Amino acid sequence: MATSHLPNMSLKTAIVQPGMFKSAPFSLEVPNYPKIEGETIPRRNANFLTSLVSRPCEEIATLFDVLLHSAEKFCDLDAVGTRRLIETHVEVKKVKTVVDGVEKEIEKKWTFFEMGEFEFETFGEHVTRCLKIGSGLRKLGLVPGDRLHVFAATSENWLAMSHAAVTQSMPIVTSYATLGEEGLTTSLTQTSAKAIFIDPDLLSKLTIPLKSATEIKFVIYDDQQPTSQSSIENLKSSFPYLTILSLNEIKTMGEINPVDPVPPHPEDLCCIMYTSGTTGSPKGVPLKHRNIIAALAGLDTMFAEYVGPTDSVLAYLPLAHSFEYAFENACFYWGVKMGYGSARTLSDTSMRNCHGDIKTFRPTILVGVPAVWETIRKGIEAKVNKSGWLRRNLFWGALGLKAWLCKYFLPGAGLLDKVVFKSVKAEMGGRLRACFNGAGPLGKDTRRFISFAAVPLVSGYGLTETTAMGALQDPLQWTDDTLGSIPGSIEIKLVDFPDAGYFSTSNPPQGEILIRGDPVMDGYYGPSASENEGALTKDGWFMTGDIGEWDSKGHLKIIDRKKNLVKTLNGEYIALEKLESIYRAANIISNICIYASPTRSKPIAIVIPDPKLLSALASNNNIRPRPHEQLVHEPEVRELVLRELQGLGRKAGLAPFEIIEGVVLTDGEWSSMNGLLTPAQKLARRKIVPLYQAEIDAVYGKIK
Repeated sequence: MATSHLPNMSLKTAIVQPGMFKSAPFSLEVPNYPKIEGETIPRRNANFLTSLVSRPCEEIATLFDVLLHSAEKFCDLDAVGTRRLIETHVEVKKVKTVVDGVEKEIEKKWTFFEMGEFEFETFGEHVTRCLKIGSGLRKLGLVPGDRLHVFAATSENWLAMSHAAVTQSMPIVTSYATLGEEGLTTSLTQTSAKAIFIDPDLLSKLTIPLKSATEIKFVIYDDQQPTSQSSIENLKSSFPYLTILSLNEIKTMGEINPVDPVPPHPEDLCCIMYTSGTTGSPKGVPLKHRNIIAALAGLDTMFAEYVGPTDSVLAYLPLAHSFEYAFENACFYWGVKMGYGSARTLSDTSMRNCHGDIKTFRPTILVGVPAVWETIRKGIEAKVNKSGWLRRNLFWGALGLKAWLCKYFLPGAGLLDKVVFKSVKAEMGGRLRACFNGAGPLGKDTRRFISFAAVPLVSGYGLTETTAMGALQDPLQWTDDTLGSIPGSIEIKLVDFPDAGYFSTSNPPQGEILIRGDPVMDGYYGPSASENEGALTKDGWFMTGDIGEWDSKGHLKIIDRKKNLVKTLNGEYIALEKLESIYRAANIISNICIYASPTRSKPIAIVIPDPKLLSALASNNNIRPRPHEQLVHEPEVRELVLRELQGLGRKAGLAPFEIIEGVVLTDGEWSSMNGLLTPAQKLARRKIVPLYQAEIDAVYGKIK
């Protein structure tokens, strides 16, 4: 592929402006492949047309090989870093609320964190520590093939424990730290795990699952975090047969009783990942070492020329997600430094006497999900709109000018960065070279805003079953409306979905996305294996359930999702996630869930509004001030929000049947902690809708 308009620079250190610097086509049909009716001919990355890659290099066949490679090539470079919690500050404030129809003043607690600087472990130190922990696991009595469950938030020690298991050929079982007791019981019992690594604050969640998961003999807790001795004692008294140790104690046991590593083979099981369960119960996805390495190879085909030891990544997304797991292991292959943070400590908002993780770590690469980017965009816009007339108009004028300059590859974008967008870049650490969005669709306006006001925001698509491989956007192939090209380790075809009018013969070709290649699982684990027939074809294609289309350059777009398509009264199909990505761009929206009924012609929206902006909207329309909990139930306020969202939908070019005809406003909270969001911040739709069914029915009842 030719590259044009790009200055002569090192791509491993350069900050490249958003733009299409490479020449299409980026994916091509596989030559000499027989045409099958109802399907497109499979496509591959144009650079890997004749054969798919399975390894980033020949000598890397397992994650153990990745560890050895990192220790040898990047031994003394910083690998992983963590901040120590110095103190938790709790502040109590009085707020007005409505209880049983009566306005009252109640006390509400806010928690803030004071943290130290990042402390780092080199690649060599990390691998040495993992070998010791692995020896400690063997001293406990675990043997190669025994399964270790990891039930913890993303951290340096999460990764260290998984790597320690790799050194002794012990598969890990991953489930999200926010998984409920029922889901945890399922993952523990189905996999017959012998040991569990856990965050101290999750110890209390073990009591019920361990009554069924009797094969668990060892509980290892992360002593780098605050630990309650009473939680440990309670667990010991309930289950006297358990051996409960800290991670540091395991490492010390390994130092005293070293054993040789037991390197895994490519066909050995590496991990069983439990999905987040957006559309049903979590399913176990067994991934072999060859699956993980093929995913790493796919990442390498897209990003190898851009990343290296000078880069740093802020890690905070769930490691129980296949993309984060593959990407962090790819960082070990590339020699990229990682700093571990959390969603609660990313920005300065929840900090005291220190900066948030982004400003402290100052990453060059930041990975996020739609909710993160929407929050960042709305936060920047709020600050801009509060500034004076001159500064506000300068910002928006410069944003439009930069988009125009980048479109035509004209000089001047860098100058605007230094003069106008310097403060935006500083809020994101000041060193960012690229951002990456995954886990869900992101509205075009937000993608463009982040890309032009900060740094290029590229997107990707994949599933646990494909080890996160699907589509990835090359930074030099930036667009605002596709997911990019195909990683070099997979191939993709589209299959007709006639129910919704998607056909491989359309122009452009459309259909359900099927993926094949070494990153794809062999089949679900345990009882979920009964679903294999509906998920995998006999010749190895995984049926994603997502509807895609190819653009003229060979990039993939996701246009619908079979499970989130609702056929309305007049026969049109509503794509729920597509509409949510568009309506979520409204500043007044904190979160939104679109609901479409098969007995109605148009959808409605369940909305969590921003309290300050909702109050301002009411005030600007002469609605008397009142507590937020009361405002969300006012018909006049609902009508104002509805009109704002309808205007946004029309501006985005939605069809008339996609324009919402009603809203439900709520002051509730949707989070992964209460199960209404998945750990990847996707809507748990099957739980949200029943909560508001009465209000949904009431809104529809008032619409003629």
